Amino acid sequence: MRYENVKKLSNEKFRRNVGIKRKTFEKMIEILKLEYAKKHQKRGRNLKLSLEDSLLATVEYWREYRTYARIALDFEIDESNIYRLIKWVEDVLIKDGTFNLPGKRELMKSDIEYEVIAVDATESPIERPKKNKNSTTQERKNDIP
Repeated sequence: MRYENVKKLSNEKFRRNVGIKRKTFEKMIEILKLEYAKKHQKRGRNLKLSLEDSLLATVEYWREYRTYARIALDFEIDESNIYRLIKWVEDVLIKDGTFNLPGKRELMKSDIEYEVIAVDATESPIERPKKNKNSTTQERKNDIP
């Protein structure tokens, strides 16, 4: 799925197909463009995919747990290039810190009370029908004339 096809979708369909809201996607693109401009101030090789397609491939990798080979096949580039692009996008977004989740210490400091529910998932025996003389296979075969 290329970005040219996805950008035509409505906001609701964009969210359902991509997995993130359009505004979040656009914010991520802004961050990637700034980092790409810093990286290639003087010179450098152009990306095999556009930044939008690179982010889309990364989101597909996160959301669908697809292999690099399958994503590379969809975007018609080599698997090693997809790996490098996804790794670069992940590193840039992590380094930026805009999309980081709060850590355990911050959650513990907050005044919000959390309710914990424990679910018993232990094994329980399966109720099976009792065996009797008529239910065994050998006995049924013997009863047939």
